[in-house]
Amino acid sequence: MRNRLILYLLAAVLFSFVYNASAGVGDLPKHHKKWLEEEVVYIIAPVENEIFLQLKTDRERDMFIKAFWKHRDPTLSTPENEFKTEHYRRINYANQFFGRALPKKGWKTDRGRIYIILGAPNDIQRFEGKTQVYPTVVWFYQGLTDKGLPPGFNLVFYQEGGLGEYELYSPLGDGPQALLTSYLGDPMDYMAAYSQLREFEPELSGYAMTLIPGDRSDGIGRPTMSSDILVNRVESTPVRAIEDRYARKFLEYKDLVEVEYTANYMDCDSLVKVLKDPSGIYFVHYAIEPERLSVNQYQDKFYTTLKLNGTVSTIEGKTVYQFDKTIHLEFKEEQMKKVSSRPLSIRDMFPLIPGKFRLSVLVKNEISKEFTSLDRTLLIPGEEDRIQMTSLLLGYHMNWNIPANNRLRPFQAGSYQMYFQANRVFLRKDDIVLAYQIHGLSLDEKEKAVIKYNFYRDGEDFFSLYRKISEYRNIPDFVEKFSLKNFSPAHYRVRVSLIVDSQEKLFESDEFDVTYMESIARPWIYSKLLSETENPVYSFVLGSQLFNTGQIEAAEAKLEAAFHKNPENAEFALNLVRVYMEKKNYDEVPAVLLPFVNLDEPPKFEIYFILGRAYQYRSELAQAIEIFEKAMNHHGLNTNCLNAIGECYFQLGDMSEALTAWMKSLEINVDQPKIKKNVEALKEKK
Repeated sequence: MRNRLILYLLAAVLFSFVYNASAGVGDLPKHHKKWLEEEVVYIIAPVENEIFLQLKTDRERDMFIKAFWKHRDPTLSTPENEFKTEHYRRINYANQFFGRALPKKGWKTDRGRIYIILGAPNDIQRFEGKTQVYPTVVWFYQGLTDKGLPPGFNLVFYQEGGLGEYELYSPLGDGPQALLTSYLGDPMDYMAAYSQLREFEPELSGYAMTLIPGDRSDGIGRPTMSSDILVNRVESTPVRAIEDRYARKFLEYKDLVEVEYTANYMDCDSLVKVLKDPSGIYFVHYAIEPERLSVNQYQDKFYTTLKLNGTVSTIEGKTVYQFDKTIHLEFKEEQMKKVSSRPLSIRDMFPLIPGKFRLSVLVKNEISKEFTSLDRTLLIPGEEDRIQMTSLLLGYHMNWNIPANNRLRPFQAGSYQMYFQANRVFLRKDDIVLAYQIHGLSLDEKEKAVIKYNFYRDGEDFFSLYRKISEYRNIPDFVEKFSLKNFSPAHYRVRVSLIVDSQEKLFESDEFDVTYMESIARPWIYSKLLSETENPVYSFVLGSQLFNTGQIEAAEAKLEAAFHKNPENAEFALNLVRVYMEKKNYDEVPAVLLPFVNLDEPPKFEIYFILGRAYQYRSELAQAIEIFEKAMNHHGLNTNCLNAIGECYFQLGDMSEALTAWMKSLEINVDQPKIKKNVEALKEKK
């Protein structure tokens, strides 16, 4: 029993994630507590358990439970969740048959636990009614190799002392002596106990030393650890089978996506690379490949709508840039047959200022109410970094004949268009194409520096190649192709180094896999050409990003350049005057915004409000009041406008009109302490 205690204590440390204790359930409602502590206790992963305990409302918990079962549903296309149905059948069976004559429910017993995890055994042998051996049953399982278990194995349960629950047997922890009703030998002498058991029950004695057919003892008369490792693998089977990322995404996005999406997270492969355009602008290129594309059908057409929302923020969480896109997809039946067997790859790009940022892209399928996401940390180098090397882009094909125009394409390196898969899996018959950029090389470095390519297979050196930079003709764009015919299926890492005067100056690395498969379903690509970099939209985007990060002077230069190229664009005008207002340069605002106010179609509210504020701060109070009133005529009563009008009348000395404006504002929103104070002060003066 001492050995058994030691082994089980060790197992508790190594495999404690299998059984998620209910500590921290706090004030969970009864039905949620029961779900966590009883219904899914053997199949819930630690991350799932932890996240469930962090949820604050019953709605969140109910949506998580829905996501929990959906993630385990083997056939999402059918209304029934076969996994969930079978799981509750097993619980009911365990309670009915393994809890009889016991003070606890059947699901809490060893047999109940194993039955819930693995289901019914393929065969059961019983050794009962014997005077020399305690009641024992042996369950035999086979055909579970897909769960990481042996092709065939046994699990033994015995009734210690001939009474109570059947306990799960450990060959090393319990030993054959635990199965004997009267063993008087050395409790550490496994062979003596085995010999005695073989005399009474020859067939049972074989299971007593090992649970795995064909397994042998350690050569010194004791069972090996393999049987106890098997038991622990059995107990951890439900956890190993689960990708728990969906649970993390549930917690991350539960407040950002609509309720009907919350339970429907789908996994995706993704790729993000940063490349520098010849114009000097850094562009972030990203690809998202959802694990499935759900569509609706109407007659012979298949369709869906994807909503894409992207956010770039500083490491501290301040929003720098946001973008939204809508993708409408429609296929005829023949097209659907082709695309349904291949993954979808959504590809796009956007400019970004220097700095360190977080990128988050959320993709929602409006038809199936599923969502997926991409999250990355981005580092855009500044001008102070003389030599800059971009990250590697690994592809299986390169298009060398891009039409000569200035339109931008996602994942284009110079005049080369890369074809890749986000999961970076290659066939042995493929070539692997490496594309990257090195900026800031001096003339001397271009003549003398060397590029070193190092390939590592499963962490070991595999292949190296040196190339002089002078051999490349399209600097700063570098492209190198390698045949994979001598790359055996394995996991690889490639490292590309810039060597200057025998010293490694810069390097980038990435990982990829070579598969045993003969073919791979390569993605079909959704992307659009972007306008050339001379388009003022890029100055506008970069200027807005600079403004959002507090770089006001640099933002002004970019936004003025964008506005002067397209002064009819209201968004360009608005962002420019935000800079002027920040700098208190109010005199510049009317010239930019007045043309929009004088159009037949009324502009957006913010144009009126900023223009009114500029007049107010220039002490042109009558003009300010006129603009604020125009804003409300077109957009309805507004507390900000009413408060500003009150301020203007107060500055003009017209206390009656100021009081009227502020009281009207309080009718709309009574929770305005400052305005209340102003009203009370004016009433006292009457």
